[in-house]
Amino acid sequence: MLNFDFYNPTRILFGEGQIERLARLVPAGARVLVLYGGGSIRANGTYDAVMSALKDHTVFEFGGIEPNPSYETLTQAIALVKRENVDYLVAVGGGSVIDGTKFVAAGAKLDEDPWTILEQHAKNVRAALPFGAVLTLPATGSEMNSGSVITKKATQEKFAFMSRLVFPQFAILDPTRTYTLPARQVGNGIVDAFVHIMEQYMTVSGNTKVQDRFAEGLLQTLVEEGPRALAEPENYAVRANLMWTATLALNGLIGAGVSQDWATHMIGHELTALYGLDHAQTLAVVLPAMLRERREAKRAKLLQYAARVWDLREGDEDARIEAAIARTEDFFRSVGVATRLSDYGLGQDVVPAVVNALEAHGMTKLGETGEVTLAVSRKVLERSL
Repeated sequence: MLNFDFYNPTRILFGEGQIERLARLVPAGARVLVLYGGGSIRANGTYDAVMSALKDHTVFEFGGIEPNPSYETLTQAIALVKRENVDYLVAVGGGSVIDGTKFVAAGAKLDEDPWTILEQHAKNVRAALPFGAVLTLPATGSEMNSGSVITKKATQEKFAFMSRLVFPQFAILDPTRTYTLPARQVGNGIVDAFVHIMEQYMTVSGNTKVQDRFAEGLLQTLVEEGPRALAEPENYAVRANLMWTATLALNGLIGAGVSQDWATHMIGHELTALYGLDHAQTLAVVLPAMLRERREAKRAKLLQYAARVWDLREGDEDARIEAAIARTEDFFRSVGVATRLSDYGLGQDVVPAVVNALEAHGMTKLGETGEVTLAVSRKVLERSL
């Protein structure tokens, strides 16, 4: 196990009716900006619940944050924060809204172009506005971590940053707020959480028994509850387990003391930036291909994964590994997420375009050991066709 420094200050308020506690969670007298995405929070009553809870505060609002939050949109929110002297933020939505709010929180404290946060890997983030989150889409874990991914439309770039200054102070997780989500978003969220876990689990073995068992339990929960979440959208127990699993998938706990991969995500980010695929769609395409391409490097962990997650314990090792990868693909498809680039109308021309983008962004030695070179990424993309 590697040395680690685990820190997570986010307070979680879980369960039905917790939005009412916003009135006490947000400081009295704060000038509050509520940030959200499209119109879904109005349709399902979440907007009204939030505004009712904040009725005694001075509240501004900013809508229209995209599924891949853009620098162009978020700079408008930063301008609003500065113009109205906002001193507290509340993100209402899924991971994209929360990611965007983190960027606003940090950018509002900068005099320079906020894009420098991405360019400088958040080294220039020395302060950030405090904020809380009301989660409506379980997927990214952004409600309980310090990471954010932002897209610059003008240059088709997508970068991540991390800073301990942008942990949410609190996050409200009410499973009933997910009942009306479209099936596509639910399926995407399940895949997103699954691959987040895999990026921290499917690495070189490092005698991390505690983290491995946590990760395997979370993966099994997604396999069991994912299809049920689509079939039984108002099953509170199912949605509660799904919501908490997605949070635990990326709150730092299972990644503490382990080597981490993230090559699948880096390739996926380029696919999203260039072709507009949903983030989870890119992960469902790339992960199986990545596992097949790197099966020798990850043989020990793949066999462990086959045994503990899929109960594949007998027979030839190579057959067990392939069966585990195939079951992973089947699982993604069972929640409505396709696993081939061709399923999204993309072909061979994707390969050089993505490889060139990876090279331009310095993504030439990916993975926990740096062994995912551009040549390996090319092979992964070819397997993804």
